[in-house]
Amino acid sequence: MDSCNSSIRASSSPFDCLVFDLDDTLYPSSIGLGETLKKNIDDFLVEKCGFLESKASSLRVELFKKYGSSLAGLRALGYDIDADDYHNFVHGRLPYDRIKPDHQLRNLIRSIPQRKIIFTNSDRNHALTCLDRLGLNGCFEQIICFETMNPKLPESTRPDEFPVVLKPSMEAMRIAIEAAEVDPRRTLFLDDNVRNIAAGRAVGLRTVLVGKPLKSKEADYVLENVKNLAQSISEVWVGGSEGSNQRVNGTRSDIEVDSIRTTTAVVA
Repeated sequence: MDSCNSSIRASSSPFDCLVFDLDDTLYPSSIGLGETLKKNIDDFLVEKCGFLESKASSLRVELFKKYGSSLAGLRALGYDIDADDYHNFVHGRLPYDRIKPDHQLRNLIRSIPQRKIIFTNSDRNHALTCLDRLGLNGCFEQIICFETMNPKLPESTRPDEFPVVLKPSMEAMRIAIEAAEVDPRRTLFLDDNVRNIAAGRAVGLRTVLVGKPLKSKEADYVLENVKNLAQSISEVWVGGSEGSNQRVNGTRSDIEVDSIRTTTAVVA
């Protein structure tokens, strides 16, 4: 049902499917949604969980580092937080009007002949809203999201019964591969998070680090902007050299990515 698919899949391409992260990958972090999200999470910790305002930011960082997200951490610590209520709070207050229609990106996505899938830690409503704002409705045949990775969470009888599953966990990667029904070796995975890219590589995906002007040993390719895809990874449209192990850098920087390994984008 990919209405944006404009041509027949090129059998010569080494890729059968492209899997895209959403936030800070399909739109830039510079629009500031991530910073607003951090504030919303801090407000949730204060208003809904009773933490001191002076401690909220440091707690958010601690929960993210230890559990992968504030929601995952709160539930692991015994707080009976409903995932829908949480997402409605932290995402419902985001300034989505900062996301503008991106016709160049839409044309790029439309030109990709293979299957195209979204893989995000965010909830489905957030993903649909962002895609709508970008003008990418109908361009992806599937959205793998929070609900996909945590189908049993609404059935839990206690907060720690079903641990929250998110990228970059191996369980999240396994769920995504099974849900998408892809061969990892022929799937191109694009994400802005170094840890997610490392997890993707560990399960056999071909990987593209987006939005970082840095080389990465975990990434097969590096793009400073996702819209550089056609210039940097032409094998999506035209078959690459047999057996090649290409690494393309979208920028001139030779700085190694290890210096930012512990710096990751905030997730809810």
